[in-house]
Amino acid sequence: MRVRLDRKATSISLLVVLGVRRDGQKVLLAIRNMGGESEAAWRAVLDDLVARGLRAPEFLIIDGAAGLEKALAALWSAVPAQRCTVHKHRNLLAHAPERLHEEISADYTDMIYAETAKEIETRQKAFLRKWRLKCRAVADSLEEAGEALFAFTRLPSSQWKSARTTNAIERLHEEFKRRIKTQTVLPSAETAAMLFWALLASGQINMRKVDGWQSLGQPPAKSTIDLAA
Repeated sequence: MRVRLDRKATSISLLVVLGVRRDGQKVLLAIRNMGGESEAAWRAVLDDLVARGLRAPEFLIIDGAAGLEKALAALWSAVPAQRCTVHKHRNLLAHAPERLHEEISADYTDMIYAETAKEIETRQKAFLRKWRLKCRAVADSLEEAGEALFAFTRLPSSQWKSARTTNAIERLHEEFKRRIKTQTVLPSAETAAMLFWALLASGQINMRKVDGWQSLGQPPAKSTIDLAA
């Protein structure tokens, strides 16, 4: 968000946490300005949620930020965490020349959006074999995410669409920006957070239920696909 700090327009990060209830409805749990996205900043947000009564979640979806990953690992190490597949796609492209982007995108899409866990496993191994030879940095970037990129396969397939990405927060962000487009710079970080809450509370911004919410009662499976080369 762009806010005014010390009379200057400055970009700040607001840390946002969404929850999903058993009935599939998304709920805004926290939106905080913590001065950055460090492990300590995220841990303070998470500790506050626990103090407010949040129990350990059954599944996590994150954008891949190192500070958040470390904070979650320290607090809920046993909870499956899904790395956003859209963020990882951008990472892959950043590691390759532009002439390879279309081919990488096609291979990645075929892998991530395969219909079964077995097909995803097969295409993941094919992706690594191909790109280790063609552009090693791309293969290394995919391997860096490890099982977290495919944690969604532990859920019923009806939930995969919502579980693969952090798009729910991205869409919330875009809708918020659209609502405040006449105010390119907000008076303060506190104003930004309060306005965010107000737009949701008033119903001017709505969040739909997650896909496959009818099967949310099923706990995640204990294992993901086999990533051994």
